[in-house]
Amino acid sequence: MKLVFMGTPQFAVPTLEALVASQHEIVLVVTNPDRPAGRGRKLRPPPVKLAAQDAGLPLLQPDSIDAAGMAAALIEADADAFVVVAFSILPRDVLAIPRLGSINLHPSLLPAYRGAAPIVWALFAGERQTGLTTFLLNERIDGGDILLQETVDIEDDETAGELEQRLSRLGADV
Repeated sequence: MKLVFMGTPQFAVPTLEALVASQHEIVLVVTNPDRPAGRGRKLRPPPVKLAAQDAGLPLLQPDSIDAAGMAAALIEADADAFVVVAFSILPRDVLAIPRLGSINLHPSLLPAYRGAAPIVWALFAGERQTGLTTFLLNERIDGGDILLQETVDIEDDETAGELEQRLSRLGADV
């Protein structure tokens, strides 16, 4: 199956790496542009860009998913599906491109903690469990048909960063 992968932060990297190691063909990776970071405000590439470059994958870094020519580039990629992990909300015209749809990995047991910062919100709420959800993207934020969910126990003194790293690794399998 031919896939376009969309993601930016470190959380998305294990999933990209798992897809590269699979029988699927990654025909394009889309990630955010390099951004200034640190005290020197030097341009820093997103983790997904570095992983894509390491794997020798074609890469696009549009200013936005709505950028001129972006839809055309995605159509030209001729992917069967898009895999989205920690990326922008996809507009209707982009959602309509892949013949099998777009699959998203979200670090919560949807419908709980839709939107941004689901790991932090689960810890803030005192949850003892959280999880991972894969679902088909539609126009509602984190509201498409659920494909698979995996429940994960939250360790007693686990920080948001530690839980994010663990969910990131587990998410690659989900």
